[in-house]
Parts: sequence; C-alpha cells; structure tokens
Amino acid sequence: MSHSTRRALGAMAALAAASLALSACAGSSTPDAASTEDFTPLTSVKLQLQWLPQAQFAGYYVALDKGYFQEEGFDDVEVVPSGGDIVPQDALVAGDVDFAVAWVPKVLGTMENQGVELTDIAQVFQKSGTTQVSWKGSGITSVDDFEGKRIGSWGFGNEWEIFAAMADKGLDASTVQITTQDFSMNALLDKDVDAAQAMTYNELAQLLETVNPATGKLYTMDDIDVISYEDTAGAMLQDAIWADTKRLSEDPAYADAATRFLKANIKGWVFARDNPTEAADITYKAATAPGVSAFPVGPTHQLWQMNEVNKLIWTGGDFGVVDSAAWDKTVKGALAAKNQDGLNLITTEPPASAYSNDYVQAALTALKDEGVTVDGDYTPIDVTLTEGGQ
Repeated sequence: MSHSTRRALGAMAALAAASLALSACAGSSTPDAASTEDFTPLTSVKLQLQWLPQAQFAGYYVALDKGYFQEEGFDDVEVVPSGGDIVPQDALVAGDVDFAVAWVPKVLGTMENQGVELTDIAQVFQKSGTTQVSWKGSGITSVDDFEGKRIGSWGFGNEWEIFAAMADKGLDASTVQITTQDFSMNALLDKDVDAAQAMTYNELAQLLETVNPATGKLYTMDDIDVISYEDTAGAMLQDAIWADTKRLSEDPAYADAATRFLKANIKGWVFARDNPTEAADITYKAATAPGVSAFPVGPTHQLWQMNEVNKLIWTGGDFGVVDSAAWDKTVKGALAAKNQDGLNLITTEPPASAYSNDYVQAALTALKDEGVTVDGDYTPIDVTLTEGGQ
C-alpha cells in the first residue's frame, strides 16, 4: 500500500547549497559539487516505514494530507508500510526506496554485518519508548530481576535494549529465556511470559484497552509494573530517517531532495505536535483506507499513540537533530549488548558518516526563516482509553 501526492511541478526549493554548507556533527560526506553543479531536482521519492500505518508515523501522513511535500517541490511521494515483511534499511540498501524509517541500533547492526553505509539524516525520536511490563506483585520491577525469567520480545532487533541494559548491570544474558511474543500483549495476558515488551505508544495501550476479567473493567496502571528502558543504560535511539550515504555524496539531486524531504516532514510533525487530535484522525483514516490491513487501528488508540509519540519527539531542542551524547550512549550500548547466545550486535564503532545533522539543520533554518517553531517541549493532552481503542 502506498499513499501519493501528485501535482504539476511548481517552483523547486533551493536548499541544496544551504544543506551542504553546514558542517556535520559527525563527519558527514556531503558533496561540495551540489552547490556548484547544475542538476535536475527530484520530484518523486519513496519512504519506507518499519511498520503498519499508525500514529508512530503521523508526521509523514500529515505531510501527505496537508500537501507539504507539494510545497517542497515533490509531485509524487509514496509512504510504504511494512508489516514485518520488509526491513526498512534493506529496502534502502537495495534501492527500492529513497529514504527509510528505522531504529538506530538495528541499522548499525545491518551496516556492520552487510558492510554498507547509511546515514541518519534526522533523529525523529529523541527518547526510547520501549518498556518491559509485568504484573504487579511478580517481583519484576527492574532489569536486575530479569535473570531466570521469561522475558518477552518481538525479536527483529527489538531485543537489543534488553541486552544492553543487562550488560550494564553485569547480568548474564544466557540466564534469561527470551520468549518471542507477537505484536500484542497476549503473551502477558496468557502468562506465557513474566514480562512483556511494550512500546509506550502501542502495546502498553493495548493492555490498558483490555478488560480485566476479575473486575469487569479495563486494566489500569495499578495492575502492572513498568520498566522504562529510557531510565536505563540500555536506552537506544529509535525512529530515525535514513539515507544512502554514497548517494548523498555523489548525487547532488538526492542531497537536495533530502533537505526538501525533511522540511516537508518536519512541517508534518510540527502540525502533529500542535494538533494531535487532527493528526491522529489523519493517521486513523490512512490506517483504515480500502485495502489497508493495520493493527490496532481504533481512533482512541491512535490518539493515545499520537500523544505518547509527541512526548518522544519534542524534548526541548530542535526537531530531528542527532544529540551526540544520545548517539554515543546508543553506540556504547550496542557494543556492550550480548544476547543469550553470546553474540554481539556490533563489534566496532560505526563510521563517522553514520549520522549527519547537515540536512536537518538546513531544513530547520529554512523553516525558522518562515516563522515555524521547530523546537520546544510537547504539552500532553488527556486521553481516556476505551475497550479495544475504539
């Protein structure tokens, strides 16, 4: 499934020179040639998501709905979902898409294992949204309690925060039974795991949208203990927008498109910050469009998700800028993490080109000149969950 915006090409955004004049915080390899050579601007691009349509990706769907890509000179933009059947960074490496949304540790693993180079050009999530949830009274209230327990995880690289947090505590990962759970809270509800993996914006809400058979009412936070990886050394940077490193350095049209593309997406996320209810509604419509299969898709669930996602994005600084300390913490955790089989996520530091603030800074500068507020904190709204998120 894809969503497209189409129009006759208007005036192109002349942002390449600005994006290439800025210096990266981590050794970007942006081409000087782009500011001096003529090129035909790209007007069609594809973005690969790492999951199904939901408010985790609201900014991209808002940008489509509000015509922000058109305003930046694109007449065809496709947002391509994945239900786990597509690995975003693999699609980017293969050239199937132009940009991809993926978690930083997952991409670092791919880069080392496959010998490829990708660049994080915008760090959308500034905080980790991963938690481990157990029933109240189970005795699992911190990472220190994991040894000998059945710890749920979705796999697919989502387990590395668990192992990074355990490594920091000096715990033996081989003593933990990592149990694969589906993308729901059924494993915890059925007591197949002692603690289930849950994102603050998704699976945690799924549990709180479920009726407790003992009371006939929805479960509440009083029924569970929640361990937030953001509060541990295992916290890693998550949703980021990735680009092809070599293409950025060799193709001025692509480098130019990267900045324009980010500018449109930032406008989408700014709108989602300032209008969370409407942004959630836009995402709900995308998730329930004909031919789309998404889960869960309830309108209240999407509003909860939008509220929680905004908390991970808007943390005081400018949107999307890679914080070097958070990056270093992610790399340190990735180097230390060792799974139950004794395997490391990565064994060497990633190259300096693994992230660049050039493109997002250029986009931010242009938006600030237009009077757009691209920084600050998010003021959460009150969301009352309902059964099934409906």
